[in-house]
Amino acid sequence: MQARILLLPGDGIGPEVTEAARAVLERIAALGDHRFELEEALLGGCAIDATGNSLPADTLARSRVCDAILLGAVGGPKWSDPSAPVRPEQGLLALRKELGLFANLRPVPVFEALRSLAPLRPELLAGVDLLIVRELTGGIYFGPCKEEGVADDRAGADAAYDTLLYSVAEVERVARVAFAAARDRRRKVTSIDKANVLASMRLWRRAVERVALEFPEVELEHQLVDSMAMHLMTRPARFDVVLAGNMFGDILSDEAAVLAGSLGMLPSASLGAGTRGLYEPVHGSAPDIAGRGIANPLGAILSAAMLLRHSLGLDAEASAVERAVAESLERGLRTADLVPAGHSSVGTKAATSAVLERIEVA
Repeated sequence: MQARILLLPGDGIGPEVTEAARAVLERIAALGDHRFELEEALLGGCAIDATGNSLPADTLARSRVCDAILLGAVGGPKWSDPSAPVRPEQGLLALRKELGLFANLRPVPVFEALRSLAPLRPELLAGVDLLIVRELTGGIYFGPCKEEGVADDRAGADAAYDTLLYSVAEVERVARVAFAAARDRRRKVTSIDKANVLASMRLWRRAVERVALEFPEVELEHQLVDSMAMHLMTRPARFDVVLAGNMFGDILSDEAAVLAGSLGMLPSASLGAGTRGLYEPVHGSAPDIAGRGIANPLGAILSAAMLLRHSLGLDAEASAVERAVAESLERGLRTADLVPAGHSSVGTKAATSAVLERIEVA
């Protein structure tokens, strides 16, 4: 196979974990006689510093013609002023929107070797295998917003609002992604809303129920977001595919990271109507450990596995990477985020090498 893959290392630990994912992709290419053309571009804070724009025109243009995109992370203290006219996260939001990447898939793998690390009783983690499907280009993050009424020069506006806006079409298309995924898993979708309070969420519920009729083999249940936040921590094993809007999915997927033992373990895929997707670890830029060589690369490596599966159709190769990660953990691989403070751990490069050594494609 021949594929063009755009790497967006970004900020903080992004370049470090992206380098690990690059090494994995190169290993897969060598084992399978694939040709992956890997190139880099700017996104986020580093792009602001270089061009004044968090999503430079060159990066967007290259994103439109590649087969897949692998992102490290964006943001950091240098660009953390929420009132700044240009911010790193704007670039990522714009990229998702411009490429039509409306569905964010966040699997929550609970590796047996890491069950003791989660702050939940180990028996609660038995059988946990979640996939969170988050709507990515609509909702309150993209609805109309406004600041009104200047109180004084120090306080600025004395009122502001953001609009939670969804159309039926936006809900239905992401719901179909969730139901299709559930059909190949344990055949259950849990849709998250706040339909007892919000009109937009009542529309969400009605639209999801219509899509459910297209998948009679898949069970649908509804959960209010506040009760779901509790159930994720008290009975996570009963859920299969969790479908949520942009903001609720953002919050619940970070909460679900607790189940995996560390935010550094979680991959994600942002997909649209075609095969092109954007893949990134969930952990963020972690500026406090950037440049120290101790970042956990496994979330980025598992994101590369998702890239192989969803954009390139290389399911066997993706499974080989996932097996290598699981075997490395079983054999004791632990990065700093996976051990109590003061205990021995390995750095980013050693963790990457351990995974590379165990990748075998049948």
